[in-house]
Amino acid sequence: MTSPTALRAARYGSLTPVRLRRRAGGVDWLLIAAAAALCLAGALSVYAATRNGLRAQGRNPAGYLVRDLVNIAVGAALAFPVFIGDYRRLRAVAPLLYAAVCAALLVVLSPAGTVVNGARAWFALGPVQLEPSAFAKLAVVVMMAAVLASGSRHDPGPGSRDVALALVLAGVPMLLILAEPALGIALVVAVLALTTVAVAGAPGRWVVGLLAAVAVGAVLLAQLHLLKPYQVQRFTAFTQPAGQSAVSYQMRQSEIAIGAGGLLGRGYLEGTQTNGGFIPEQQTDFVFTVTAEESGFAGAGTLLALIGMLCWRGLRIAQRAPDAFGRTVAAGIVSWLAVQSFVNIGMTLGIMPVTGLPLPFVSYGGSAMFADLLAVGLLVSIGRQHVPGRAAIGG
Repeated sequence: MTSPTALRAARYGSLTPVRLRRRAGGVDWLLIAAAAALCLAGALSVYAATRNGLRAQGRNPAGYLVRDLVNIAVGAALAFPVFIGDYRRLRAVAPLLYAAVCAALLVVLSPAGTVVNGARAWFALGPVQLEPSAFAKLAVVVMMAAVLASGSRHDPGPGSRDVALALVLAGVPMLLILAEPALGIALVVAVLALTTVAVAGAPGRWVVGLLAAVAVGAVLLAQLHLLKPYQVQRFTAFTQPAGQSAVSYQMRQSEIAIGAGGLLGRGYLEGTQTNGGFIPEQQTDFVFTVTAEESGFAGAGTLLALIGMLCWRGLRIAQRAPDAFGRTVAAGIVSWLAVQSFVNIGMTLGIMPVTGLPLPFVSYGGSAMFADLLAVGLLVSIGRQHVPGRAAIGG
């Protein structure tokens, strides 16, 4: 009869629970510092982007700033239990979290949902507006990792049945998100699914098949005219930036603001494009333009460096994770944050179409902030249980 100690050793490879406990408590402070700095930069940019508009309406100029700081505080409070807990417990509750998110996505599509900017993506929970698709990214990566990854770090990889089940589980929320429609978030979920399958060690044919499916899906969306008129307008503005649409105007103003920043910027609260309100909803999807105009290339480069730092630490945590579940979850989170940051900044520069994706930790929005900070808490939890002495990316 196999002893409990042997069973635990089999589950965690050569790393016994005693050694795990000895390594627990090693917090990745660089990861936390990068996330905190991004939140601070976001709060400053949100205030700069909204104060004049609020003052013109006779409202408190710091209204958005206060709400953004509250969102950060609530997000940190939600993330703290995840931060100090054992991430492996998530595996048992992953189906419940996944089911809750799918149920919330269905509520959004019902008459209880709220339409904002052409998308039915929110619903009211008392005085708070929630966007379930922001949490869907985290639910998908945890659920897929639970299906694909075994307990052992030396997992040989999932079988075809496991991969098929994981893709179905990713596809359900993705279809619900597309029905809102929120094409940008659906794109991030697709990247998450691809990354999770690849990191979990699935056969190469599945990865190639997923890439082909994404390409075919993009063609079908265009050929079958499944996109909403405002989505078509966004892609048209990307291919024809000199057009007269509102989106084309927004993209041109965004590029003007970024170019006007020069090397060191115009100074905080001194951006002419920002103060003039030339960029609609600048505090959300186009918040990067505030940093670029007011602090120039130096500030924008610092923001990119902070995002790079966060992703680097996340990859380091993934490589040092004690089991396949932790490794897969960490890699999925990094892919989510990296792709979303690239798409958001890319659309402000005119190299990506406008998709409505916020810049993680920086853009104004409660649900997105909560999900981003929960993801950081989960990364820290995984990092606290790393393999002793194992080399990691970057040291």
